[in-house]
Amino acid sequence: MASHANGKVALITGASRGIGAAVAQRLAGDGFIVVINYSGNAALAEELAGEIEQAGGKALTAKADVSEAQAVRHMFDAAETAFGGVDVLVNNAGIMMLSSLAEADDANFDRQIDVNLKGTFNTLREAAKRLRDGGRVINFSTSVVGLKLETYGVYAATKAAVETLTAIMAKEMRGRNITVNAIAPGPVATDLFLNGKSDELIARMAKMNPLERLGTPDDIASAVAFLAGPDGGWINGQTLRANGGMI
Repeated sequence: MASHANGKVALITGASRGIGAAVAQRLAGDGFIVVINYSGNAALAEELAGEIEQAGGKALTAKADVSEAQAVRHMFDAAETAFGGVDVLVNNAGIMMLSSLAEADDANFDRQIDVNLKGTFNTLREAAKRLRDGGRVINFSTSVVGLKLETYGVYAATKAAVETLTAIMAKEMRGRNITVNAIAPGPVATDLFLNGKSDELIARMAKMNPLERLGTPDDIASAVAFLAGPDGGWINGQTLRANGGMI
């Protein structure tokens, strides 16, 4: 195990699968104690925690729907009780429901606002009060904020709001040596992205960036690890587009 993060605690939302799971494994490998948040699938979260422990890391699972403020408070309580505090917050939990503005229904709009925007706000509010000095906040946006693709309107709007919160919170943390940044992935080969797309569409999207492939969860985890680790300390208030040069 690497040692630069010995004793530091990283809380990762939506960490039972996909990008979140890759982030949890990478940060555990870097020496962070990881809190694996999940909303539904306890078995997946426990399996990931087991893998991290077997590899010599430390992990705790924490069930919470990030859209519920009280659940988020309890999750921070649990991390503080177990490990004494939280140093790094990674806001990975998110949902994507694509449709044109004309076809988007109220439930589609409300759910994406609840999870992607309110969920991020709920964790940021707790982190603003409770993160240990010298900590890091890493939010998740999307490169679609720049690409502005059709059918991504509501989803991209929630993420544009997250980028704005990121820049403002960075300023509000003045005097505490806490950095606040966002990562904006392009297409990544996860179930969230691949489900419901034809092979032809996936191949076309893979070719959109000059590196001519989809991102992997590990590509994104590497960017998170950079911002969470000692080499990322001078990056603050920024949105880093991790997309192979798509935009």
